[in-house]
Amino acid sequence: QVQLVESGGGSVQAGGSLRLSCAVEYVSSGNCMAWFRQAPGKEREGVATIDFRGATTYADSVKGRFIISKEYAKNTLYLQMNSLKPEDTAMYYCAARSGGVCYRWDRFEYWGQGTQVTVSS
Repeated sequence: QVQLVESGGGSVQAGGSLRLSCAVEYVSSGNCMAWFRQAPGKEREGVATIDFRGATTYADSVKGRFIISKEYAKNTLYLQMNSLKPEDTAMYYCAARSGGVCYRWDRFEYWGQGTQVTVSS
């Protein structure tokens, strides 16, 4: 059974940093993987994707601040978040799809339970 388990969330002041991790079981980290987030009262939005070659895409709102990466040996996905803003406050979810190609924010089949990130001003 596919499992995605996020960790690393927490509370931080604006301008600070956090690194989220997603431990992946039964899905290769060589697959297309992504981070999404959902703030209270808002729809879920894509944050970043990484495909089987390591090519990445980012939402405009996080470009230059967030970095998505994966460590094959540990089958783990990461999201390094720098220069955090209060508007980054949300539940962050790890996602994966069958296959190595990413289709922007679409076709993700597997989801984690989420980890909360709160940024105070």
